[in-house]
Amino acid sequence: MVRLLPNRFFCLGVLVWCLGVTATFMAQELPTLSVSPVASTVPANGDVNPYGVALVPVSKDKLVEGNILISNFNNSQNQQGTGSTIVEISPTGSVQLFAQISAKSLPGSCPGGIGLTTALVALRSGWVVVGSLPTSDGTSATIKAGCLIILNSNGQVVETISGGHIAGPWDMTAFDGDTTAALFVTNVLNNPKLNDTTPSNSATVVRVVLQVDRKDKPLVMETTVIGSGFPARFDPAALIIGPTGVVLDGNHDLLFVADSLNNRIAGIPNPVTRTTDAGTAFTISKGGALNDPLGLTRTPSGNIIAANGGDGNLVEITDDGKQVATKLVDSSGSPPGSGALFGLLAVANKIYFVDDAQNFLNVLE
Repeated sequence: MVRLLPNRFFCLGVLVWCLGVTATFMAQELPTLSVSPVASTVPANGDVNPYGVALVPVSKDKLVEGNILISNFNNSQNQQGTGSTIVEISPTGSVQLFAQISAKSLPGSCPGGIGLTTALVALRSGWVVVGSLPTSDGTSATIKAGCLIILNSNGQVVETISGGHIAGPWDMTAFDGDTTAALFVTNVLNNPKLNDTTPSNSATVVRVVLQVDRKDKPLVMETTVIGSGFPARFDPAALIIGPTGVVLDGNHDLLFVADSLNNRIAGIPNPVTRTTDAGTAFTISKGGALNDPLGLTRTPSGNIIAANGGDGNLVEITDDGKQVATKLVDSSGSPPGSGALFGLLAVANKIYFVDDAQNFLNVLE
């Protein structure tokens, strides 16, 4: 177990970014694309509420290049913050269990146990990192700070990262290199007095740099708060609401952040190298078609797609903040689509997204 210490900075080294996609995704195509189911995200133990979505970049052991990893937030009783599984789904719909994580067998500390969040990345070195924001009964009354969990390419847990700046890891993206990788993690549980009425401006964006060219387990090199002051609060329906989606632009000099409660997309400059806290950063896009933006992804053309938590829409936004397209991809529930969308992933001319209302991975193409 690695327990983090605040505000230590080490040289990042040389990081190499691999996009893995080159096709053009045109903004005007979004409204004309259609939704198709890929596969159920429910594993044998009955976990539901799929949250995190991550593309497998290389084949190694159980990981198959081009497959998609999905983390489940709820158990079979639909209790939030108790899901323990990651499933691996191929683009053609074949499903296998990548990992089922037990709190009893963790190699280090993870306060509260297991409740896998949207924070999920698969690295080219074969390591998989997932966030845990756990409860014991599905309610905010028992919520704990959790941890980041590192798994090897066979789905076995090798390390946990907890304490310090890691407090309720909610979503995550990565700047992925040969020897080092930088994780960008939103944290929503920094305030122990969080409530479900008044938002607390206590959520953060933290960069965690890992040395990943090790055989036994990655080594934490530094952890730095690069964004802070984002609002978060408990929610009876969603458990907790705070900054969620994070995605890098193509030049890696801007980190987009879905500031859910402020209904905006924020931008943190120089996220890979900055040593200072950018606060709540600057606003890229706000209001309009955005309605509680949660998951974020970036298309090969450079636009970003936000998944709304307040309705069933995906919203496409240019890097200068123009909202250029909206697509309804879930109309179930009341109001339609509310609470159905979370993690998503743009690959070539397709957008994969989880539908929490149906417990399915779908594709928009």
